[in-house]
Amino acid sequence: MKLGYNSIMIVSKYFDDINDFINLEIGIKRFQGNMERFHFNPIPLNKYSRKLFTNIETFHIYNKYDKIFDDGIIFKHVIWYQVDYSTYLKEKEQGNICKNIIYTEEDRDKYGNTIPSEVKSLGAWCFSKCSSLTSINIPTSISEIGYGCFNECTSLKSINIPSSITSIGCDCFYRCSSLTTINIDNLQFISKERIFMNEPVLISCEIPDNLQIINGKNICKKDINEFIIPSSITKLGDCCFSYCSSLRSINILATINEIGNCCFDGCSSLRSINIPSSISELGNYCFRYCLSLRSINIPSSITSIGDWCFKGCSLLKSINIPSSIISFGDGCFYLCGCKEKLKKNKRIPRDCFEL
Repeated sequence: MKLGYNSIMIVSKYFDDINDFINLEIGIKRFQGNMERFHFNPIPLNKYSRKLFTNIETFHIYNKYDKIFDDGIIFKHVIWYQVDYSTYLKEKEQGNICKNIIYTEEDRDKYGNTIPSEVKSLGAWCFSKCSSLTSINIPTSISEIGYGCFNECTSLKSINIPSSITSIGCDCFYRCSSLTTINIDNLQFISKERIFMNEPVLISCEIPDNLQIINGKNICKKDINEFIIPSSITKLGDCCFSYCSSLRSINILATINEIGNCCFDGCSSLRSINIPSSISELGNYCFRYCLSLRSINIPSSITSIGDWCFKGCSLLKSINIPSSIISFGDGCFYLCGCKEKLKKNKRIPRDCFEL
């Protein structure tokens, strides 16, 4: 079956490089003129490649540093990189579209505590020290809650966390002394340290000191070692198990293909963990200060170890470094029990053992 004009146009939307477009038209005669049929730029353009897309009406800006064109018949911009709410309003006045809007602390000071429906994420410290805030509705348009977002909201009594949330920053509810009720759309597990929620990205947040009710019921905390990660989970989010000090072991299923930064940071009782071959990277601070971790098997699927990944793992004596690893983060083996042994490995840079 031969692809037609419309089909190849749909396929070529996912090309990454201008050379892919050029080679398509050179290699297959019937697809000559494919670039001329586009009314938007599917990739960032420069002075040369701009000449090949002659009929662009809507110019897409994918990165903050992309070259911007207003020539020809271009009448509108679509901005894909993150912009604050104030910038979005200015762009909207000019007829432009913003796809990734963050509500910052400055935005909240200027526009108030009601989160606009266009916003996709809440910035770090967005509502920090907002002492007048008693409750808040997080719309389903929100996917990320930044670091310390509701820090010291001392009057905040209740909050709803929708299933659209895929990331919650550390210290999100720090010193929310009046927070007694949380409603969570997709609750997974409650341990003594954290509340686990959502799928396919498993995320968590610290349990506020005075929290009493979750989803209309009194809190029933369980031993974190009873937690079995559901097979529906494909990613462990940033800080997911961080500072779960009683966690001794955990089984990571092969359905999981990503482990976030700081995922097991400060799990001081963690003795054993399996890393399935579905994982390709170990994030920054992933196992930092896992003080009881004695051995770990790194599969050959791993290509990168993040910054400070095993920092302070003082009892870690057995670790294999497969040849598949091509990137070692700064300080990834600093204060690690196996550092003297690893220093003999010529592939590992000196920066891995130093601050």
